[in-house]
Amino acid sequence: MAKMRVVQVPRAKGDWELVERDIPEPMPGSVRIKIQACGICHSDVITKEGIFPFVQYPRVPGHEIAGVIDAVGAGTLGWKVGQRVGVGWYGGHCGHCDSCRRGDFVTCQSAPQIPGITYDGGYAEYMVAPAVALALIPEELNPVETGPLMCAGVTTFNALRNSGARAGDLVGVLGIGGLGHLGVQFAAKMGFNTVAIARGKDKGPLAKQLGATHYIDSSEQNVSEELQKLGGAKVIIATATDASAMTAVVGGLGVNGKLIILGAPAEPLEIPPMQLITARRSICGWPSGTSIDSQDTMSFSAATGVRSMNEVFPLERAPEAYDRMISGKARFRVVLTTGK
Repeated sequence: MAKMRVVQVPRAKGDWELVERDIPEPMPGSVRIKIQACGICHSDVITKEGIFPFVQYPRVPGHEIAGVIDAVGAGTLGWKVGQRVGVGWYGGHCGHCDSCRRGDFVTCQSAPQIPGITYDGGYAEYMVAPAVALALIPEELNPVETGPLMCAGVTTFNALRNSGARAGDLVGVLGIGGLGHLGVQFAAKMGFNTVAIARGKDKGPLAKQLGATHYIDSSEQNVSEELQKLGGAKVIIATATDASAMTAVVGGLGVNGKLIILGAPAEPLEIPPMQLITARRSICGWPSGTSIDSQDTMSFSAATGVRSMNEVFPLERAPEAYDRMISGKARFRVVLTTGK
């Protein structure tokens, strides 16, 4: 059989392995994708470190996938060879349990499918994915641009468009790293009065370049006071994984303002209840999205010029690329390419 290269984790906490495997055949209801690019996401640590007990090894990580369909499984409707598709965190669901019937795929009782975690993902030259997980890639986007939109992109886009904010409202983006630099762009293109919040004066020009109307340097300014001077934020999306930074912005929310947590810090948030009660403020979280959400994200990005800023590595340098991501030295996103 024809072979492909994959970068796999042989066991929880195991060393990376670049190996050859047989190119898989698509099952009924699925397609095979010739992978062109795959973003490296911080949640790939789940597979590398064995954080979820149900991960079966060896496992190929990766859920920010862009490629081309090169084979279609029997009975798979609506998809054909040659279509450019992406696959993100959402990798399928059972479709039969009560959660699925409500559209709540996150709590699917047979466990939602996640590429790179419950089945092999994108650190490879080929993969097989359920048809329900596919999102069409617009012509305007190349594979490297597409990969990060399948997780970082859809998460920030989906949170903002479901936040309740309207064009002209003051919307803050806490952190302008891997998620935040996309969040600032999406917020600005959606017509929000966008405030970027980060540490250091040096990030101010970048924030304005990304489309922010205002920049708050949290190392020099009281973020809540500065937001209140601007009228109080309708929404703040928290992309930085820093609980103390999240705590510091709550007072900057306006009446009925909402803090939406996207980054997941290990430590708890410590919020005085009166800070929530007096202005009817709220705090919530937001996960990623389904395949149609990913498709909407890509379509919006293509139409408005939102683009991820990436560091690109070839597949065989995946361990180095992963280490750069996990170290925090990568300024924005890290993407693997296969040369396919």
